Amino acid sequence: MIEANGRVAGNKAILYARVSTEEQARSGYSLAQQIEALGAYAAREGYEVLEEVKDPGQSGASLARPGMDRVRELVEAGNVAVVLAQDRDRIAREPAYHYLLKKEFEEHGCKIRALNDRGDDSPEGELTDGILDQLAKFERAKTAERARRGRLRKAREGKIIATHTPAYGFAYNATRDSYIIDEKNMPVVVRILEYVAGGLSMRATAKAITRDGVPSPTGKHVWSSYSVRAMILDDLYKPHTPEEIQGLVVEGRLTADVAGRLDPSRPYGVWWANTVRDSVRTVSESDEAGGRRYRKRRKTVPRPRAEWIAVPIDLTSSGLEREIVDLARSTIKDNVRPSSAGGRFWEVAGLVFCTCCGRKIHTHTTRSKGPDRLYYYYQCDNREGCEAHPRLRAGKLEADVWQVVRSGLTDPDQLKADLDRMIELERSVVRGNPAREAKHWLERLSEAEEERRGFLRLAARGRITDEELDEELVALEKTCQAAKRELATLQNRKERIEALERDRDAVLADYAGRTPDALEALTSKERHQLYKMLKLSVKIHPGCTVEIAGAFPESAGFLQTELASCRT
Repeated sequence: MIEANGRVAGNKAILYARVSTEEQARSGYSLAQQIEALGAYAAREGYEVLEEVKDPGQSGASLARPGMDRVRELVEAGNVAVVLAQDRDRIAREPAYHYLLKKEFEEHGCKIRALNDRGDDSPEGELTDGILDQLAKFERAKTAERARRGRLRKAREGKIIATHTPAYGFAYNATRDSYIIDEKNMPVVVRILEYVAGGLSMRATAKAITRDGVPSPTGKHVWSSYSVRAMILDDLYKPHTPEEIQGLVVEGRLTADVAGRLDPSRPYGVWWANTVRDSVRTVSESDEAGGRRYRKRRKTVPRPRAEWIAVPIDLTSSGLEREIVDLARSTIKDNVRPSSAGGRFWEVAGLVFCTCCGRKIHTHTTRSKGPDRLYYYYQCDNREGCEAHPRLRAGKLEADVWQVVRSGLTDPDQLKADLDRMIELERSVVRGNPAREAKHWLERLSEAEEERRGFLRLAARGRITDEELDEELVALEKTCQAAKRELATLQNRKERIEALERDRDAVLADYAGRTPDALEALTSKERHQLYKMLKLSVKIHPGCTVEIAGAFPESAGFLQTELASCRT
């Protein structure tokens, strides 16, 4: 309830302080200083401090912060009058996040106050602060935040977050919020643990399971030692003692309510939630037809283990034994995962593609049965969707690719012409005047924002209904989204052309015109970097015919170079 003077009825306050990792390295903006200033303000205004919440090392660009989660839980519990922060950007750096929290807290009779607030709660004041200027961003943030918090709440309630495929050896229950034992595959897990606990190596264990004709967790016909190792170290397959379960409660990774519902006489594995932080962004690149294609780029960052949430899974009928799991883990404890490259650097890794199925060709290392010798290949792994299955000796392919590229580096004038032609080809994709287009879309964004402010003012004065306001805002949101997409496309094209120009200058300065001996002295890593600067791609056609494409669309010997077949 809001009083006439703008104060919220009640006197309990939460003090919230945040400092990012970068700010921790600078003096003058510490958590202690923020809490001290907030405490003094609360005392002057007559607030009773319910709790001091701190978020050390957390960015304000996201609401996914342990401290902010705690604040929201306290507000949701009720009886909180105000959340106090020193500055507005301590709560969030995005205006949309401010608006989201403001509306969420108001539902529970709570307000947000910052010491640098202007103290104007009118619609005009909110517009001035920029909160309502980003309604579209708010909607996206609200949806994502609700989903994230929903997943966290579900995990804290002892429920798993179902994905496309359950963990190996398990199946989903009827409500898809917990695991039940898969009677078909769980015996395979037991057998793997017994093999390793008995002294069999992970590689030998993988081969033994493969000989039995059991499909791997990814559906392939061949098991890998990586799958075996991951299974041994996964707490989902480790029966935990009641003391260990209670220890998770003490650590704050498991709620006492969930632990209280468990049967102490039963063994439980642990499925971990909130272990990583994913971010996805869209990138664009030119395609072979001269147009643009868009794809998602995902980045996964591990979260601190202290933020993980434990979900107990009943292992009573699994056949898993704690002694066997401990022995298997002890057996591999000192193992060091060998490099799949066998100590070599793959010069064209990530640049080789199979034209039969369109997928990237991966690197493979095999060991001979007799003398301890390694063999290296580039091989297509698409067993089901590829008829060619090309497999090429790495040394032969890399040597032939280098011969072609090296010949192009001996003529600096021709090389410069080819690189300039590549850049012009990229520019030709852009139609019209990019600068004028960008100006147009920026002006349209500004107009849409001004129109949004106008409709909000009309709504505040009762000139239009809420339904009419919603309709107008939806139309403006579509306009804003279209403008932002076009601006992002123009910016991506500009950045790609600038990158091509930088790479051209670097190639001409560092590589063109070098003597043959100097070129031969380049290491495998330096060659790989050069190939990326040349935008090189190596396409393997059926029959092991090799096509080199990239920075030299019209150079003799570069566009359609056929190398000798190197299929084994």
